[in-house]
Amino acid sequence: GIILVAINPYKQLPIYGDAIIHAYSGQNMGDMDPHIFAVAEEAYKQMARNNKNQSIIVSGESGAGKTVSARCTMRYFATVSKSSSNAHVEDKVLASNPITEAVGNAKTTRNDNSSRFGKYTEISFDQSYQIIGANMRTYLLEKSRVVFQVENERNYHIFYQLCASAMQPEYEHLKLGRSQENN
Repeated sequence: GIILVAINPYKQLPIYGDAIIHAYSGQNMGDMDPHIFAVAEEAYKQMARNNKNQSIIVSGESGAGKTVSARCTMRYFATVSKSSSNAHVEDKVLASNPITEAVGNAKTTRNDNSSRFGKYTEISFDQSYQIIGANMRTYLLEKSRVVFQVENERNYHIFYQLCASAMQPEYEHLKLGRSQENN
């Protein structure tokens, strides 16, 4: 398959806007510079041409920009498919699971908000190849982090959020204390 190596510049660049989406839409792979939109266009074309499911794997180290790449891909699909759900489909999909972020993200030595799980996002299209829905699944939760953290790393955010709320009346029955990080 096609492989694209992307680097997280850690700042906003003008290479992900609607004008760039429209520039890549309908183009053949290799006609333009390598870009996440070129990969998305190829998957979209193959889905429409062959009527077969397509997969895009976004992989990388902590802080590499995987979430940003996934958001760009979803926005590309929403724009080129002219879906009625075009109103920031990537925001809807990624915001659909805020609890997973608290339960599955932790501070690491390389990233203060590192996902310690994988995400599988499935986007569903109708016969006109317009987005009709999406589903996000998580897998490979780093369970060992619950009982052990490497020096300068933290447990999952949810533990600290609960401890910070320990004095709230609705949490008194949990008999929470302060986290060691706050002592």
